[in-house]
Amino acid sequence: MVKTLTWILGIIFLVLGMSGFIQQPVFGLFEVDTTQNIIHILSGIVAIIAAMSGPSYARLYLIVFGIVYAVVAILGFAMNGNILGFFGTNRADDYLYTAIALTCLAVGFGRKK
Repeated sequence: MVKTLTWILGIIFLVLGMSGFIQQPVFGLFEVDTTQNIIHILSGIVAIIAAMSGPSYARLYLIVFGIVYAVVAILGFAMNGNILGFFGTNRADDYLYTAIALTCLAVGFGRKK
């Protein structure tokens, strides 16, 4: 489950990052900018590398990634979409980041098989 989720996130974030350069808002919901697109692409690449490196790296990725995205989601809600002046989010982004963070943390800290 750990490696599978990490692979899925890697692919989704690569697609999301590349789509952000082509279509705005992405999938009609998520407003992204160049900074976010680059972050999504890099997150996707790191996820794929972690998944290929084995379950312990995939688990570590999910935990770190989950914490980072939890912080981003909280900041998005608290700062009304302006993440420390670095990039902007809308409510759809904030809810997506919350769901991703909760899923990553639940699987990352979940039982080892």
